[in-house]
Amino acid sequence: MKKRPGSSEFFVVTAVIFEDNEEAEECDEKIVTLRKELHLPEHFEFKFNKCKSELRERFLIATSSFAYFYSAIVINKAGLWGKGFQYKEPFYKYTTKLMFVNCKPHLRGAKVIIDGCGDREFRNQLAKYLKKQINDKGSPSIIRKVTMEGSHSNNLLQLADMVCGAIARCYSGKKGADLYRRIINHRELGVQVCPALK
Repeated sequence: MKKRPGSSEFFVVTAVIFEDNEEAEECDEKIVTLRKELHLPEHFEFKFNKCKSELRERFLIATSSFAYFYSAIVINKAGLWGKGFQYKEPFYKYTTKLMFVNCKPHLRGAKVIIDGCGDREFRNQLAKYLKKQINDKGSPSIIRKVTMEGSHSNNLLQLADMVCGAIARCYSGKKGADLYRRIINHRELGVQVCPALK
């Protein structure tokens, strides 16, 4: 949260949702094929902040034909108040919960895979917290399972990173900031800014 050189004014959390497992698998395979087409190493990791503009565009165009949807929460750091936001783990939990509240109407018995962060205890706490906050007692589970994986070995987590980067770039103030988001805007369920910008 501290204003350090190079730190962003916004913190963005993004969910990429596939309703169909087969569609998710086909998108995964397309990312494997894309590496070959671009003559990239087999284990090359697509990360928005480490890719050049042309590579970002190629990736987002190649994957945008698959039936996924995304939702994001954009935290406006300057508008936050309260001591709780100064601590990383409660802040992550709160922001992730906000995103899943927005996704709730689109989830049924969902298997959630989160890009691994923090130690094992925190990951277990986050999984329990999300299930408790999002699932309704006496109703079918909205979130069935929560697991953490490393993005380097999961193509669909890399998709989530690239989509998240496209959203974050919109709020960067840089020239052509909405370029990447325009490629994928037909997949958008919603992007909420908290607190709202004035």
